[in-house]
Amino acid sequence: MNGNNNGLKTTAKANYPPYGIDFSKGVSTGRFTNGRTVADIIGQLLGFVDFIPPYATITDKVITTGVNYASGSAGIREESGSHLGDRISLDRQLLNHVTTISRISALQSNKTFTAEYLKKCIYLSNIGSNDYINNYLIPNNYPTSNTYTVDQYATVLVQQYSQQLKTLYNLGARKIAVFGLGQVGCAPAEIAMFGTNGKPCVEWINDAVMLFNDRLKHLVEKLNSDYSDAKFTFINLKSISAPQGDVPVPSVPCCQVREDGQCVANSIPCPLRILSIFYDGFHPTEVANTLVATRSYIALLPTDASPYDISHLARL
Repeated sequence: MNGNNNGLKTTAKANYPPYGIDFSKGVSTGRFTNGRTVADIIGQLLGFVDFIPPYATITDKVITTGVNYASGSAGIREESGSHLGDRISLDRQLLNHVTTISRISALQSNKTFTAEYLKKCIYLSNIGSNDYINNYLIPNNYPTSNTYTVDQYATVLVQQYSQQLKTLYNLGARKIAVFGLGQVGCAPAEIAMFGTNGKPCVEWINDAVMLFNDRLKHLVEKLNSDYSDAKFTFINLKSISAPQGDVPVPSVPCCQVREDGQCVANSIPCPLRILSIFYDGFHPTEVANTLVATRSYIALLPTDASPYDISHLARL
């Protein structure tokens, strides 16, 4: 979600205006928002001067500062997002990480240095919404909703994610923040598709996603007990995105959207972007990303992060 899709054959791209209108110099880099992403902001909070570069264009000069593997429309499951074109699934992102590790080892000519270096890194894993949005919730394109109940689907998704997080551990990761999913049923595109029966959001979608989040939180607890030399933490987006106070913010996209929920190229977005939660049919604005990033970095409520927030994870 930061440029890794720019060279792929897919409609899931954000390298055109009005994406990036509030980013540095107003450039459309491939971020699906008006400004910075959650990863961008957490990087800044951790003290990084520059944004973590995308894997697709990473150079040896900056590879040791960090790499962003994110890919628009990609999921935990290989097929998620395939109706939109190519994408880098989590399994493929892990293979890219293997390549990164080899490159760092070659640059340092020292495998011990690389192993120690990888232990100190912080890994942000924020994936899974596309396994609903671009898979389970499109029965015409994917068989999953006919194959699994919402309960079964949450179980198989978390089982697969568990194997992938263990792979990350086996590749040397020891500080891993695992993000739960936000309120997918509040995305304007889902509301437009399914309707809400007078409620603010599509309740049954949010309920389905909560089943995933509950299992994911349990998985993080299990990983912490199974791998005593690692620190996993769960970031609870439901807790973080719950409105403080009772000001309802309607789920309306800030930009003019295409049929697929992405911004219409070169359209003029809403002027008061600081009052919008969603930039397009699915993706949050920079102000919403800032809320998520700051509260995952320093928890405002005990429910925001468990067992600890990212600032604590960094100090361990």
